[in-house]
Amino acid sequence: MTANRAILNVAALAELVRSAQPPTLLDVRWTLAKDGRAAYAAGHLPGAVFVDLDEDLCGPPGAGGRHPLPDPAALEAALRRLGVRAEHPVVVYDAGGNNPTGAAARAWWTLRWAGIDAVRVLDGGYAAWTSAGLPVTTEVPEPDEGDVTVTPGGMTVWTEAEASDPRNTLLDARVGPRYRGEVEPVDAVAGHIPGAINLPAAATVDEHGLLKAIAAPAGAGAYCGSGVTAAQLVLALHEQQQEAPLYVGSWSHWITDPERPVAKENP
Repeated sequence: MTANRAILNVAALAELVRSAQPPTLLDVRWTLAKDGRAAYAAGHLPGAVFVDLDEDLCGPPGAGGRHPLPDPAALEAALRRLGVRAEHPVVVYDAGGNNPTGAAARAWWTLRWAGIDAVRVLDGGYAAWTSAGLPVTTEVPEPDEGDVTVTPGGMTVWTEAEASDPRNTLLDARVGPRYRGEVEPVDAVAGHIPGAINLPAAATVDEHGLLKAIAAPAGAGAYCGSGVTAAQLVLALHEQQQEAPLYVGSWSHWITDPERPVAKENP
C-alpha cells in the first residue's frame, strides 16, 4: 500500500484478504443512533474488528465538541487493543451507500493524524462488499496485541480562528437545511460559520456510494457538525491530490462560545 492513495476497491481488498499477509481490517460503522456494534454483530467482513468511533477514535465530548481529537496515549492503547501494528497495512470501512456518514473517512484521517500512513478506505464500504457477493461472517476475531506508536501531527488541523479567517475558504459538509439553519436535530444552535460554503458530503459519492471527484478551491478546509462527515470531504480531496485541513471541533465546538457569530443565509 502506498501512503498517497487512500481508496481501495472491493476487488483489490478481496485479493488482499486472501493473501498470506492480510491487512488489519477495522469496521467503523457508525451513525448518530450509535447502532454500529449491532450492525457489526449481524455481519461483517471476515477478520474485521469493530471500532467504536466515539470511544476508540475520539476524545470525550465537551468543550472541544462532540468528537474532539483523542488523547494520543488513549488512542495508542485503543489501536493496540484492536491489533494495529507498526508498518502493517490497515483498511477501514463503514456502511457505505450514497449518503456517507464519514465514519471510515474520520477513521482514516485519525490514523493519518496519528502518524500511521499505511491506511486505506474501502470504496463503497460494506454495501459495496456485499453487493459484490463477497463473504461476510458473524465470527468475532481476537486480534493479537498491536505495537503501533501514535505520533500526532500527520494531518492538518484548523482551529476556530483559522476556520473563520476570511482569507481561508471553509466548506460545510452538512446537508443544506442544517447549513441554512432551517433544522438542527443534533446541536443546540442552528446555522453555520459565517462565510462557509455548503458542500454536502453526499456530493463526494456516486449513486453506488463510490467516491467521485468534487470541486473545491485550493487550500479549502472542511467542517461539519462534529468533524466526522467533514472528513469525507477531506478524503475526496486527498484522492485528487488536494490536502484539506479539518476543523475537528466543527459546529459543535463553534457554538460553545456564544460570542461567536452564527449565519443562516448563503454567503
